[in-house]
Parts: sequence; structure tokens; C-alpha cells
Amino acid sequence: MTASVHPLPTLGLAAPVSDSSLELTLAHVHGPSKLDVEPQSDRELLVKMFDEALKAVDPKTVVSRYLPQPGHRGRTIVIGAGKAAARMAAAVEEAWSGPLEGIVVTRYGHGERTRHVRVIEAGHPAPDAAGRDAARQILALAQSATADDLVICLMSGGGSALLSLPADGIAPEEKAGIAKALLQSGAPISEINCVRTHLSAIKGGQLGVACGEARVVTLIISDVPGDDPALVASGPTVPCTSTALEALDILRRRNIWAPFEVMDRLRGMALQPRKELGPRQVQVIATAQTALAAAGQYARSQGLNVLMLGGSLEGESRDVAAVHAGIAAQIATHGEPTPAPCVILSGGETTVTVRGGGRGGRNAEFLLALALAADGLPLSALACDTDGIDGVEANAGAFIDAHTLARARGVRLDAQNHLFSNDAYTFFERLGDLVVTGPTRTNVNDFRAVLVR
Repeated sequence: MTASVHPLPTLGLAAPVSDSSLELTLAHVHGPSKLDVEPQSDRELLVKMFDEALKAVDPKTVVSRYLPQPGHRGRTIVIGAGKAAARMAAAVEEAWSGPLEGIVVTRYGHGERTRHVRVIEAGHPAPDAAGRDAARQILALAQSATADDLVICLMSGGGSALLSLPADGIAPEEKAGIAKALLQSGAPISEINCVRTHLSAIKGGQLGVACGEARVVTLIISDVPGDDPALVASGPTVPCTSTALEALDILRRRNIWAPFEVMDRLRGMALQPRKELGPRQVQVIATAQTALAAAGQYARSQGLNVLMLGGSLEGESRDVAAVHAGIAAQIATHGEPTPAPCVILSGGETTVTVRGGGRGGRNAEFLLALALAADGLPLSALACDTDGIDGVEANAGAFIDAHTLARARGVRLDAQNHLFSNDAYTFFERLGDLVVTGPTRTNVNDFRAVLVR
């Protein structure tokens, strides 16, 4: 992964990494910046698999393969949003031979040096004023495009929150409050994005409509299960596949209260015809499966069997952990569906229904639940978010092995209590088993590797 990783000065977790490689750090906030790893240890194998996965979905690796050929008469305009948007823009600049202009918005700390495309950093997962201002500027630039122009739109996960511009009559805090309530309800990202799309002035193809008759080429790094282009960043330049009626139903089923103005807009939209888009080309250039395939290739080179569960798994983190534990038990006990040594690889996006007051993202919660469900099995595992941020914490994820629970008991950590309190971050922080990368500047969602010996 050829990304620069910023240090985390407030926690002192990770040192800057050179632009030639991404060096993953397994760190304890009170310990050294890097734990020594025995050569060929299971921990090292899992970290290397994650590293190979990240390299395969690095924008600098994939973007240039999908750029259109120059030759149009007008301007080349670059617009975009998401955690990978800045690095995607830098990749376009490296590969493009003609003049460029443009604006992209990314999460704070996920920026990249660019020469012609302006990078704006804004709030994520909670939208802020910087994101709304960036959305207005991007929308205005799109509206300036003519039939002679080429618009290259760069979209990746996180774009929904970063490219936040509520529809007329809806206050930003109303839209943000609904998104937060949906997230805490355990709603999958597809439902959250559906609602956000129909409360937006820019999502669901509306940015594409703003481009008029310009040629629009959209390149997408997908973070959604199934890789539907309309769902990544809520599809600003892709025809909307959901309806306002579906958004209303989601709010009802999830028991989410919404102001009168919101409900009135959704009911009104249900009666409106959809606007048509001009000439469009949409290409998904990197997915969870891309990352998992690279990890699997490395695992096989190390003599491991690979059981690929795919990149589209959804569900509660602790439920997905129970399924992985069951599969691991079958492998360890019966050698089925493939014999050990074997690594189980999966991706997608799990969810956490927040009931406790602890800290921790969905990957840390998955691992804590897995450690409990697989107690006694000869396994180790790593689970991380490929953007380098597990939820809202400073770690990408964490690591467990067959001794995790015993080590926890040795320092009087109650794993079950930490899981009950949604406090997986504190649990792994105390054990020194957080995985810290800093921002990776890509995003194909979760990466899970469970190694069974």
C-alpha cells in the first residue's frame, strides 16, 4: 500500500510511514510504538495478509487502469468524495497528460498532496460545515460543465457523510440526527444511505443531473456489500435505485422519529418523476473481493488453505463472529470444509447495536465475540477496517489468538462484561492488541482473517 500514514500524536500509537509501503503497527497506547513480531508467527502472517489486501485496493494501483482517453474539446473536471477521494485524485494527476481542475472532499487526516485538484477535508461520520461547503462548491463546479467537458467523478466509502448537502427546507442537524439514530439502531449501511439519499440535494444521481450534457465518468472504490454503484456514497452520479417510499418504511421499521419537514419531503418525493441523466459511464475499480483475493494469494504462498466466505457479509458483529467460530471448530475438529492449516477470509460490513457505554468499532467487537465463542480452539484472527479507522476510534481493528482470554484474566479483564458494554476497544487496548495503521486512504470496508491451525 503506497500511502503516507499520519502519526497519531494524541495517542502516540503509530510513527509516520514512508510513501513506499504501509507498515502496520500492533500497538499498546502505553507501550512501544511497535511490538516485536517473531518471524513467521501467526500474527505476522495475518498482518502481512492485511498489508497485501490494502496494496491491492490502493488508488495509486487501480485508478490509472480505468481512466478514459483524452481527446475531448473542453475542460477535464475532477470531482469526488470519500475516504479514498484525495488519493484517487492524486492518482488521476499522476496518470493524466492534459490540464486538470477540480475539487474533492475527504475525511480529516485522509488528505493527499495534489497540484491541480483541490482537496477539502471535512467531518466523518458526523457531517459538518466544511463538508456542506465542499458539497456546495462541488455542485457549482458540476453545474459549470458544458457538453464539451469531461467530468471524472471519484467516489468511495464515506462520501455520503462528506458530501452532505440537505435538501431545501431540511436543517443539517435534522438530517444528521436521523442518520445517527439509524446507525445506533443497528440499521445496515444500505438502509442508512437510502434515507440520506432522499433527504439530500446532491445524492441519488442529482450531482450527475447537475453535470448537464457533459460526459461523466465515475470511478468507484466500493465499500458496500454487493458493490452496487448506486449505494457507494449514495450514488451522486448514479441513477437512484431506491424510492422515497422505501426511506419512509425504513424510518417506520426502525422506529426513528423524524421532524414534520422530513416526512413531508419524503411523501412529496414519492409523487415526483425521476430526472434523467446525461451520457454516463460508471466503473467499480476496487472491492472487498479484490482485497480478499490478494490476501488469499499470499496465504496460499505460505502453505495455507483458504476458505473464502466473500466480501458481502452483513449482520451483527457478534452474530457474524459466532458463525466464524462455528466454521473454525468444524475445520479444527473434522478438517471440513477444508483441512487446517487454513485461513478463513471474509469482508463486508457488520453492524453493532449500541446498548453499552463503552468504546470500540465493529471489528473490535467481532474479535471480542470471536474470542469468547472460539475459546479453546487453536486459532488466531485479525479484523480491521480497510480505511484504517474502526468506527470512530484511532485503531483499524485488533488481533486475537488462542491465549487472548487467558491473558485477559491475568490482568483482571472480564471479556464477557466488555462485550456486554460494547467496550472492545478498552479490552484490546489493555492487552496491547490494537492494530493501528493511521488513515490508509482507501476503503473497501471490513477485512477479517481467521487462521486455524
